[in-house]
Amino acid sequence: MEAALSNLLPQSRVAPSRLHDAMRYSTLNGGKRVRAMLVFAAGEVTSADPERLQVAAAAVEMMHAYSLIHDDLPCMDDDVLRRGKPTCHVEFDEPTALLAGDALQSLAFQLLCEYRLADDPQAQLKMVQLFAVASGSRGMAGGQAIDLEAVGRALTLPELEFMHILKTGALIRASVLFGAHCGAKLEQEQFDHLDRYGKYVGLAFQVVDDILDEEGDSSTLGKTAGKDREAAKPTYTSLMGIAEARKFANDLLADALESVSTFGERAVRLRQLADFIVHRQR
Repeated sequence: MEAALSNLLPQSRVAPSRLHDAMRYSTLNGGKRVRAMLVFAAGEVTSADPERLQVAAAAVEMMHAYSLIHDDLPCMDDDVLRRGKPTCHVEFDEPTALLAGDALQSLAFQLLCEYRLADDPQAQLKMVQLFAVASGSRGMAGGQAIDLEAVGRALTLPELEFMHILKTGALIRASVLFGAHCGAKLEQEQFDHLDRYGKYVGLAFQVVDDILDEEGDSSTLGKTAGKDREAAKPTYTSLMGIAEARKFANDLLADALESVSTFGERAVRLRQLADFIVHRQR
């Protein structure tokens, strides 16, 4: 995945070199690549070509990197540490970070148009549409807007879930469906099973993130621990307590596993990734 991203990102020597440096700095050599792994795992369900999956996963990782750059900006979460190194606006500057995020989002869409990723053109067009929704006001941007408005307020569990279905879950769900669209055609009911899986693991990812934010340390997490609590942001742990949040994550894991049980051995990677997401330490 690192090699694919390095090849698909603009090289630093290409003008404007500082912008391209910032894009590469924020995308390469960091992160768990969970979204990329979900693309590949869902691709196994439909016997998708790994070369197609590689491009689709790179697009997802670029979109994710864009969201992290913008989330960390002083006008948003104002964070200084990401993936164990200074955030993009700290390493470069705020205007460069803003442009790097914009350029990564544009490049992600460009990849979906430049490469043949599905046998059916309509399936590839559906991938573009999924991506647009996942990154827009009904996805990450909308979730971030709700997150900013919720600072210092107490949210109900349904309100918190809705926020994270958009902010964190939308791109994770899109990652799963991306991988499936790259291979053999599925019936709508099968896509619905995969979408439910994506919804459950997306929520579980955020629940575990909130637990780790309380229990982890910055050196292990690669980002500032305890930042949400200090910023008075609503989290699953502040709403439910750590023990209940951990139980909720395990319930979501069970629901995710049940969602893909119909695929048998083709979904072994999806099951392994769901388990990793819930039991990870960073």
